[in-house]
Amino acid sequence: MKIPTIAIAAVLAFSMLPNSVSAQEIQSIQFARGTSSSTVNGSIKGYDYIDYRIVVRAGQQMSVTMRPTRGSPYFNVMEPRSSDVAIFIGSTRGQTFSGTTAKAGSYTIRVYQMRASARRGEIAGYRLSVAVRGASSSGNIPSHRPGDALVAGTPYHATSIIRCRSAEAMRMSNCKAGVIRRPGSATVHLDTPDGGERSILFRNGRAVASDSENRLSVTRRGDTSVVKIGTVEVYNIPDALIFGG
Repeated sequence: MKIPTIAIAAVLAFSMLPNSVSAQEIQSIQFARGTSSSTVNGSIKGYDYIDYRIVVRAGQQMSVTMRPTRGSPYFNVMEPRSSDVAIFIGSTRGQTFSGTTAKAGSYTIRVYQMRASARRGEIAGYRLSVAVRGASSSGNIPSHRPGDALVAGTPYHATSIIRCRSAEAMRMSNCKAGVIRRPGSATVHLDTPDGGERSILFRNGRAVASDSENRLSVTRRGDTSVVKIGTVEVYNIPDALIFGG
């Protein structure tokens, strides 16, 4: 099975949207011919939120900047086919995102208010700027930690085969794994034996989140993190993959 050619420059994290959402609007972002950026103005009220969708290739450099014009709007960034797991959460990380796209497809930029503002029915206005440029090897946004070489022909700093189980009634088998290392963090991308994909975020050597809705837990077995997701998935990820060496 071929490892997906993906790279990621922002962390995986769960969305902080309100649990109760009263309305949703979807808008497509498209660039004018000969340009690589676009700016939109908008507003939301209460629990309403807007999803901006933009189609990109894997390995491109995407940046999103929000300038509030009224109230306190925030935005999250989600990868293709993800509805509630964000790789960037504006309410905790600020109003600027930049990263290398991990997957080809439609990325979602979700604009929302925090629960306290939403409960009060406040109106938030904003100016949202989105830019997508080149491939990860060009431009000014670094695609990997300086000094950490990539595996030839891949966007990964290391690749490996790990022991895993990804589906019910499946025995432990082999998963193809690739890791993108950042200072203080690493994201492991996996091809699972059942034909799926999984991404797991490590911070300071410990698995802290995944792109699954199910709960993640970790136990240590020697120099290996045994990552369990839900009641079915198990991934044995060695420290050497996370730290190198």
